[in-house]
Amino acid sequence: MSTRSVGLDEAVASLSMGTRHWIARHAGYLDSPAGHAELPVTPRVKALLQLALLCRYWGESAPTETVLRGATTIVEQAWQRPDFPRLLTLDGRYARQFELMYAALAPAGAVTDAPRAVLARLKGDGYLAPRRKAPYLHLEARFYADLAGAEHEFASYDELYAASLPARAATLPVADLDACVVTHTVFYLSDFGLRDPGLTDQAREQALQVVERLTHHCLALGEWDLVGKLVLAQYCLGADPLGTPSGAAGIRMLAEVQAPDGAIPGKSVVRRAPADATPVQYFRKSYQATLVTALTTLIVGKGRPEAPGAPGGRSSAGADGAARTAGVAGSTGATAGREATR
Repeated sequence: MSTRSVGLDEAVASLSMGTRHWIARHAGYLDSPAGHAELPVTPRVKALLQLALLCRYWGESAPTETVLRGATTIVEQAWQRPDFPRLLTLDGRYARQFELMYAALAPAGAVTDAPRAVLARLKGDGYLAPRRKAPYLHLEARFYADLAGAEHEFASYDELYAASLPARAATLPVADLDACVVTHTVFYLSDFGLRDPGLTDQAREQALQVVERLTHHCLALGEWDLVGKLVLAQYCLGADPLGTPSGAAGIRMLAEVQAPDGAIPGKSVVRRAPADATPVQYFRKSYQATLVTALTTLIVGKGRPEAPGAPGGRSSAGADGAARTAGVAGSTGATAGREATR
């Protein structure tokens, strides 16, 4: 039964407009002289990769929006910097993940051969093969390799989902679940809502129950960033998050905490930017949750699933579906691209 109440669509629209405009006004700091001097390198690089991801789905949802051009230009300029590929590798814990994201999210306006060279090196190093990757990292690598149009040796999405946390989380205590792993598993299966996740009705319903349990849990803790991701995960699984009790509550909570400038001022109630935060502190506290909320509201606000298992009105496909469509790397281009067999 839908629990949607009057005002939720307006709340999504207001959240989306405010967060997008905040990102467009402030993201240039990431690749500015001040940002280079005041921000740690690895978090700054990660934030630029996140901006590139947002621009991809922003282009799918609102391709003619004026402020999108400014955000995309920031990404293009960063990708064209000769030193940017080196910055991806400074922290060995994330180097290969960052490099694969960099290649997959290369914007069309960045005229450089570096992403192609990075892919060639990753393939030569064996990173585009399963090796000893944990199931979640295996799935993440498959998603970005497909997005980059790279040849790889990864298992099918069906196999990867069967080994994933959401597939075995139904009986686990909610406090023991990693919300980021659960949500990003769903994002990668569904290309952040652009395609059907390819689950059977039973598997989809089980995953949705896990996500809804986690949403209630994170709502109670005031985890704004995670709630934004979980609302989007509900959509990616074919639900209307504005019609579920937890999804509607998540949108209301984010709308209530949104600052007058459009930002979500921290990842959670306990990690909120203090009243006396400097501009740099406020940016660092607000950036990720604001970007997540912008991404969520862009995708959720674009349209509602017409039926269970059909994100964005797409037809449902069972676990034995023949193929998925994976987007070709590009800044805001349509996801016409290549077939990635399951």
